[in-house]
Amino acid sequence: MITVKIFPCNPFRELCYVVSDESGEAIIVDCGACDESERGRIEEYIAGKGLRPVMLVNTHGHIDHIIAVNRFKSLYGIPFAIDERESGVLASAPASAAMFGLPVEDDIVPSVDMDLSKESEIRFGDTVLQVLYTPGHTPGGVSLYHSESKTLFTGDTLFAGSIGRTDLPGGDYDTLMDSIIKRILPLGGDVKIYPGHGNSSTLAHEAAYNPFVAEVLQGTVDTPERI
Repeated sequence: MITVKIFPCNPFRELCYVVSDESGEAIIVDCGACDESERGRIEEYIAGKGLRPVMLVNTHGHIDHIIAVNRFKSLYGIPFAIDERESGVLASAPASAAMFGLPVEDDIVPSVDMDLSKESEIRFGDTVLQVLYTPGHTPGGVSLYHSESKTLFTGDTLFAGSIGRTDLPGGDYDTLMDSIIKRILPLGGDVKIYPGHGNSSTLAHEAAYNPFVAEVLQGTVDTPERI
């Protein structure tokens, strides 16, 4: 069984997750810690639990989700995994950091060691996470699903009560809703979601009360057959 530890980070309150299992191995998902205090809390948790990080994994490449990737990549000597279709988003990180007043470091753009567009799953310890392609917020957005515990890390695709914005470069509303309706909701209502920002939820709750999802399910908005 997996253990999920949540670390709110940076001015956008992005959520970084340390996901571990009984083996002691762990992955770090969406590492957006932007100062020494935030980074220190993550390091202290990992050390205190005796965990062995084996990979940094990102649901997408926006600046608030990657700020500390290179820091932890170097610290633990571990690879970085993201969908290759995020290359343009990653390349824009320095400009985005400057725009939003976030720390700008020379090596803020991490090199990619594993292309998730070519992987159907991620393994660490005794755990398997399915890699689900869920674009729309960004071109190469993914969600990570642990079927045993019915746990889904949705990044900025689906939030509690909302959805990811689609007005940034590479975003597309129809594609995002297609991802949610056709790839996320079929996982089942009892699946718990851990989004990139905000509170956790369940797919049943979002299907019933998320206004963006509900309007599509109720047939007031058609989703295109494009993915």
